[in-house]
Amino acid sequence: MSLIPLLLIQQPTPLTQLSEEQLLELQRALSRLGYPVGTLDGLLGPRMRNAWAEFKTDVYQGNPDLIGPGSIGLLKEKVELSHRNHSHDFNTKAGAIAAIQAECRAQDLSLNTQIAYILATTEWETAQTFLPVREAFWLSEDWRRQNLRYYPYYGRGYVQLTWLTNYSKYSQILGVDLVNNPDLAMEPNIALFVLVHGFKTGTFTGRRIGDYINRTQTDFVNARRCINGLDKAYEIAGLAERYLRTL
Repeated sequence: MSLIPLLLIQQPTPLTQLSEEQLLELQRALSRLGYPVGTLDGLLGPRMRNAWAEFKTDVYQGNPDLIGPGSIGLLKEKVELSHRNHSHDFNTKAGAIAAIQAECRAQDLSLNTQIAYILATTEWETAQTFLPVREAFWLSEDWRRQNLRYYPYYGRGYVQLTWLTNYSKYSQILGVDLVNNPDLAMEPNIALFVLVHGFKTGTFTGRRIGDYINRTQTDFVNARRCINGLDKAYEIAGLAERYLRTL
């Protein structure tokens, strides 16, 4: 993600004057950072306006209706930081746990309670392996082809990324063609980003981890709604309590 269309802006400019290409690049960058821009369509809708205003409130004080070299520079800096390729060891459970902790902090999910819950979810969803898995991994590809109505966009990763819309969304955010190559969602670095970003933004169910675990509350039971209703909620809450004691 180069932000080249945005870097052409030389002075404070109203969002309404951005081209579709510039708006799409801005949407991709904000979405990469976890701001809820809505559909990546190059259009200036209410969610896009709110996401930019939220970004400026967080990192750059100024008129939320304007974009200029100063705010673009900070946006570029944060996007480059999010792209930084950490040399994680995904071959061991300890290495995967360390990678998840680092990615949580990189995406500003820095509370130990949040990290503990994401680790607990990963342990449960991967059957304690801390390796990306396929939906119904104990069954065959033929079974998935015949029984999953969203095939080939079935669940993959540390948590289950499903449906074409979500594969398309992360293709745009990451600049990787998950639509034509859905198995790329099994790559550990991609699965890692999706895991944390999905928890932060509510990709999986519309519920965000911050709705249940934040500076004023820790609800390990209802946080399960971020992934799969209340299925196994108490078991995962117990795992989260265990991880929290180690952080």
